[in-house]
Amino acid sequence: MTHSCEAVANLRQELVAVSKKIFDRFLTSGTSGNISARVPGNPTQVLIKASGTCFGDVTPEDFVLVDLDGNVLEGDKVPSKEYRFHLGIYKIRPEVNAVVHGHSAYATAYATGKNEMPIVTAAAEAGLNKVGIVGFAWPGSTELAEMTIAPFNDKSLKAVVLQKHGFVTVGADIYKAFYLGDVLEDNAKVACLLSQI
Repeated sequence: MTHSCEAVANLRQELVAVSKKIFDRFLTSGTSGNISARVPGNPTQVLIKASGTCFGDVTPEDFVLVDLDGNVLEGDKVPSKEYRFHLGIYKIRPEVNAVVHGHSAYATAYATGKNEMPIVTAAAEAGLNKVGIVGFAWPGSTELAEMTIAPFNDKSLKAVVLQKHGFVTVGADIYKAFYLGDVLEDNAKVACLLSQI
């Protein structure tokens, strides 16, 4: 199946814009985290951030075109080591067109310390409703991918927090997935504050 060069080029620009927003919102640090999105009109092809690139500095060429089995279709960079759970989520959730994985401090801290993520803000209640918790497994491992994909079999789930490792949100497009990650982190911050009152 061929891909539309224009659709891929436009999506690369969207991914760059959202990556910089993620970095500016402190939803990740350094070269941590990764995002991906399906190519519009071609649901079996995905652009995913290249390994070792920083959200704050990405360029359009820092996104690698892959198929749902992880085969590189375009680009000379290595896809993120977390490509397995990105692609696995797309396979079981055809309505999901974007995945954001950030390493935000409050969500990671709360889920790691409390083994839960309560919904404590109105925005989180409206946008997320619930948040799954994924235990720790080595980053980039098949085990982590399987553990991260499994909760998303629940078609109503839009977010999970990986203990010691950040969050994963999904959406109909890359902006929606980013917004949910932002709402999740704000909710976690409020949960942390409430736990001190």
